[in-house]
Amino acid sequence: MGGKGTEVPTYVFSPGARRLPSGAGSLGSVMAPSHLSVREMREDEKTLVLEMLKAGVKDTENRVALHALTRPPALLLLAAASSALRFVLASFALALLLPVFLAVAAVKLGLRARWGSLPPPNSLGGPWVAVRGSGDVCGVLALAPGPTPGDGARVTRLSVSRWHRRQGVGRRLLAFAEDRARAWAGGVGGPRARLVVPVAVLLGGAVGLLEGCGYQAEGGWGCMGYTLVREFSKDL
Repeated sequence: MGGKGTEVPTYVFSPGARRLPSGAGSLGSVMAPSHLSVREMREDEKTLVLEMLKAGVKDTENRVALHALTRPPALLLLAAASSALRFVLASFALALLLPVFLAVAAVKLGLRARWGSLPPPNSLGGPWVAVRGSGDVCGVLALAPGPTPGDGARVTRLSVSRWHRRQGVGRRLLAFAEDRARAWAGGVGGPRARLVVPVAVLLGGAVGLLEGCGYQAEGGWGCMGYTLVREFSKDL
């Protein structure tokens, strides 16, 4: 696996980016498999891919921040911080809003650092882009090895342009990721081929897609005991 022009099957499960300049064409029908391919990102596409990743995070971060900051422990901490600031700030409104602003900024910066940039190169290759027709980049995928060979591979970036949702792009990238994970596990002599996919909370469509493809929830990460990102895994 890993050559240019590799094709695999498809769907949408993550938020995407703004319209791309090479001509999106009609959005009214699902792409035929022969019109959608997956290949390695070219150097001249890096800016476009970064824009797509950042836009994908922007579509998600507000929902994740709202979810995190409306959990009871977070509300208690924000109330305590506001009460403490009342002693040093003359403005009641500022004392109330400053902790909220800082907490929202921290959540957004964390998500942007994790998902809004290109990952460093690794043994799984990529990043990979889904291309419609002869050159309309409509999705991006990046993979990385797990902490140990037994952990398999992980999806570290997956974003689909909002102009190409519900046209099979996400499912195709996911199938391509599974093929890459199998090939990589065989190449390194791993005990099993496995793929882990993180999904931010509140993305019900993503969860439905993964469960329909045989993935099972296995935990996640968050703060104060509340999950912000769930992880789904599948033995391949």
